[in-house]
Amino acid sequence: MKFSDDLFDVNDNLAFASVFGVFCGIASALASVYSFEAAYIFLAILIGNLIALKVDGMHHIITLIIFIVILLVGGIPDLSLVVLLICILAALSDEIGHELISKVTQNKFLNLFFEYRFVMKIVILLLAVCGVFDFWIFLCFILFEISYETAGILFESFN
Repeated sequence: MKFSDDLFDVNDNLAFASVFGVFCGIASALASVYSFEAAYIFLAILIGNLIALKVDGMHHIITLIIFIVILLVGGIPDLSLVVLLICILAALSDEIGHELISKVTQNKFLNLFFEYRFVMKIVILLLAVCGVFDFWIFLCFILFEISYETAGILFESFN
């Protein structure tokens, strides 16, 4: 999704942003159909971004539609509303903190914490430690986050 966002926000390229969005929607939805843990994570990120008003372009709408259609066809795993709410609050905290924290404080720790969206990472780790998620899901989530950051670095270097 990072490529999609940067292609749209920086290069104003809706076509390529939409293509990368479709890939993101397909991958996220298939992971969510296959793994209840992935469903918690990707649904929470989606809902958190919707609440934070971060779904702000046609590329996001296309990604959202693809994601929802695949989930409806493939089936959404049974999820605990409490765990989903915890994940949504973590994702929402990350999105709001990412946008606002640097505007209200110069604290380097807090700025880095929200710049790299650590609330969700900590929540996924705690859910793994408590046995709600498999620990491998936490490791996969960290790899997902590293990939997201790497995509941003690659985009900047090629742009």
